[in-house]
Amino acid sequence: MDIQLLKVFHTTAQEGSISKAAAKLNFAQSNVTHKIQQLEADLQTTLFYRHNRGITLTPSGQILVTFAEKILNVIQEARHAVGDSAVPSGPLHIGSMETTAAVRLPNLLTKYHHSFPSVDFTLTTGPTEKHIQAVLHYEINGAFVAGPVDHPDLIQEEVIHEELVFLTSKKHPPITSVKDVQLRTLLVFPNGCSYRAKLLQLLQEEGILPAKVMEFGSIETIIGCVGAGLGISLMPRSLVAEAVRQDRLRSHNIREGNAIITTVFIRRKDALMTPALSAFISEMQTHFSEMQISPPSTV
Repeated sequence: MDIQLLKVFHTTAQEGSISKAAAKLNFAQSNVTHKIQQLEADLQTTLFYRHNRGITLTPSGQILVTFAEKILNVIQEARHAVGDSAVPSGPLHIGSMETTAAVRLPNLLTKYHHSFPSVDFTLTTGPTEKHIQAVLHYEINGAFVAGPVDHPDLIQEEVIHEELVFLTSKKHPPITSVKDVQLRTLLVFPNGCSYRAKLLQLLQEEGILPAKVMEFGSIETIIGCVGAGLGISLMPRSLVAEAVRQDRLRSHNIREGNAIITTVFIRRKDALMTPALSAFISEMQTHFSEMQISPPSTV
């Protein structure tokens, strides 16, 4: 099987369009079409349905996508392995929930960069589900996500236990029950965020439908809007501690025993353990061990 043909197929499947794949690969559309036809002839099967709306993977194409991801990743890892030295260097792409990146990672990343300046480090923030899929599809080396994560292809390691609190404006009356927030507007991150999922779970367990849900893309915006009285949110206590201390916000304990959420670091079981990734995991373990973060007691 020609690796170049496989790469063209994989890119086309990802983009969902021959024209978009051609633009990404810097090929002519006719060249992409020809290479896909070559691969189909080699495999003696049809990989895409062609229709007026574009292309769609056939069942055979869907199967091949999974193998293509693995094959192309192994080739990339082989190149890295051959070129790797004992000194961590080269690319390292890590994902993280935005709140974890903002509160828990700055010191770790600073120390790692100072210790291993030859590593080309990239951090991408986003919701848990997005990072799980990115790790599974070999798009990133590892990620800090909400746990536990139950997947046969992933290794997970607990690193942080966060205490969640309701977050309101400073003038908001005390919250003694989830039912106290049933008429409030919920200010949350987009779908896939573990804090949003936990908040909706708490309401669902009480048989409550949210009055209104407003999505925001940044921590600062949510904190600012909560402080202005637009609605309420659910976030880690550590994230809002400074705003609460400054009397900009008010935090309320969760009394139903649902206050703890665990952050885990995930990576693929079959991914190559490069010196850069190995050094990062070692630094991570030392960093969080020194912090001695453990689940706080709930009230």
